[in-house]
Amino acid sequence: MKDGPTDPELIRFLQEELGEALPAGGRWTFTGPLWLWRGKAKDGSPTSTAWHFVTINGAVADAIRAAAPGRSAAWGSVYVSVTVGTTGWQTSVFPSKDVSGYLLPVKASVRKAEKLIEGDMVTIELTI
Repeated sequence: MKDGPTDPELIRFLQEELGEALPAGGRWTFTGPLWLWRGKAKDGSPTSTAWHFVTINGAVADAIRAAAPGRSAAWGSVYVSVTVGTTGWQTSVFPSKDVSGYLLPVKASVRKAEKLIEGDMVTIELTI
């Protein structure tokens, strides 16, 4: 299930001490609840803006963080490939200080294809 090292300390060692480039990336499988974030206007009132996410924390977040240098974009986001069920797509995960990890947005077409609703436990295969 792994394409390269996933241990954050090993990845750091390879990058910093040996100066070696990372392998193509890491692959992790994890499960988490699908949750909904609702936007708010400046005055605190709700808006129609809403996004669905799965939180990535713990060892998977640590491994992504360690493997991210050279693979990141705006606001510290990290480019990833994701598969849920039989549906795959390219996206970015976004760092979150609140969870000491990342947030994975799950777009509407994926939720529809996989019949996912808020609160469902979702098994994710993520590759960087």
